[in-house]
Amino acid sequence: MLERLELEAFLTLAEELHFGRTAERLHVSTARISQTIKKLERRIGTPLFDRSSRHVGLTEAGRLLHDDLRPAYDQIESGLQKATNAAHGVRSQLQVGFLGAAAGQLMVQAAQLFTRRNPGWRARPRELQIVDSLRRLRAGDVDLLVVSLPHNEPDMVTGPVLFSESRVLGVSSRHPFARRDSVSLEDLAAVKMLQVAEGFPGYWRADRTPELTPDGCPVEPGPQFETLQEALALIDAGEGVFVMGAQVARFYARPGVVYVPFSDAPPLDWAPTWLVTNTAPQIQAFNQAAQDVASRLSPR
Repeated sequence: MLERLELEAFLTLAEELHFGRTAERLHVSTARISQTIKKLERRIGTPLFDRSSRHVGLTEAGRLLHDDLRPAYDQIESGLQKATNAAHGVRSQLQVGFLGAAAGQLMVQAAQLFTRRNPGWRARPRELQIVDSLRRLRAGDVDLLVVSLPHNEPDMVTGPVLFSESRVLGVSSRHPFARRDSVSLEDLAAVKMLQVAEGFPGYWRADRTPELTPDGCPVEPGPQFETLQEALALIDAGEGVFVMGAQVARFYARPGVVYVPFSDAPPLDWAPTWLVTNTAPQIQAFNQAAQDVASRLSPR
């Protein structure tokens, strides 16, 4: 049976792929996280993470363990939260997912406003990873999810745009583009583009990782990634580049990564989405709270 710290350390490190950030999230020392992971690996009998001076990644055994443990952990957390809500007189809880820190900042404030406006209800913001966010929405792990457009899923409703941000190209600080004031979409023909792993719609991945530039020049595909931290580690290591929203420069600053603005790319729009079958009035109530917050909070 896993101890709670072993479980949380493993799952958090699998998301962050960084021992320091994992320690910060769990309010323990980096050494404690390292010791806990080593203890877990000794118990299982195989490494769960590949470690180097510049990169942390899941091994195949680690990925299998993560895929099995994550749903069970989320179910336990949900059960504990329901019991806590009942003890404090909260009738129900809305689970609101988000991707990235800018959307998270908005969701936290929207959750606070929603809770004030709807006595007996509470909204819980939950950060998800790109590759499994739509699956978890469909599975009912979250009731609503804020995503970056394009988004065109037949079984989902897309709400109004909450905020927009300009696009930037994340490149290694050693790349020649890092010394430029801006790049163009045609410049993508000169780089290797990181690929979002399977799990998100093809039309969305094509928007972030086009196969051709607007003039028809081919774009070389690079390694796949599943999380933003994994993408940043690959960029830092010079394995490729990726198109992101400008908010990354504020929330995900790294010495080895430079974010270069595009001179000709359209902005990224962010909007809420939820299942067509979810007609609960609390969805619309939360959307209104999010719109009200977004009108005074504009992540850039």
